[in-house]
Parts: sequence; structure tokens; C-alpha cells
Amino acid sequence: MTKKYGLLAILSLTIFSCGKDSGDYIPSVPVNFQAALSDTRISKLNSPGGAVTVSGYGIAGLLLYRDAVGNYHAYDRCSSYQPQNKCAVTIDDTGFTVTDPCSGSKFSLDDGSPVKAPASKSLRVYDAYVVNFQLFVTN
Repeated sequence: MTKKYGLLAILSLTIFSCGKDSGDYIPSVPVNFQAALSDTRISKLNSPGGAVTVSGYGIAGLLLYRDAVGNYHAYDRCSSYQPQNKCAVTIDDTGFTVTDPCSGSKFSLDDGSPVKAPASKSLRVYDAYVVNFQLFVTN
């Protein structure tokens, strides 16, 4: 009987501790952004390698990027390092990375992955696509 309670206690601790990451994740919020490709807010996306930020969406705003092949990428600007601080990443002069000004972490614009510590998780990715000269960002 004691073994059953011991096993039950271990199982309960395991189940309730799974998924806890000290709040170290970017919360999921609904995102529904739409803009014409001619919109001045996103005009830098008309060229491959262009990156822009848009306020008012996601946790800390959107980061939009057009890669060398012409694909569009969208990320939440909220850094994945201590996201509870809601520190918004900024676009670097190189055009290939963004930086969390609070921690110094850097992330790749190609896939949102961390390229400089202390961040170890990618930025939150949103779906980005173009239909009839309109850019849509959703999740």
C-alpha cells in the first residue's frame, strides 16, 4: 500500500511539474494583421532583405522580414529571454539579426532562432503570406 502512495506522489509531481518553465515563454495571443504591399509602414519589404516593425500586434509588436528568396517572415518582437519583461527586439544595422536591448541576445531574421546568448529559444513565429498584393500575418 505504501508503494502505491509513493508511486502516486511521484507521478503527481511529475505531471504537475511538466510544462513549467518559470514563465519563460512568449504567451500566445491572437494576431490578425493586414496591409497592402504599397503601405508605407512596410515599404522596406518591397526589397529582399527588408525588415520592419509594426506596433499594436502580438505581445511587443510585429517584426516583419522578407528574405533573399522573397519569402515573408513574421515574429513577435517580444524577446524569448525573460519574456515576462516584454522587451522588444530591435533590427540590427546588418539586416540579418535583431537584438534584445535588455539582455543583448541576438536572433536570426531567417527563422527567429537565437544566435547569441543568453537566449536559448526562438522568437514566436507567426504565419505571413501575400494574396493580391496584401500581406497577411496571422496565427
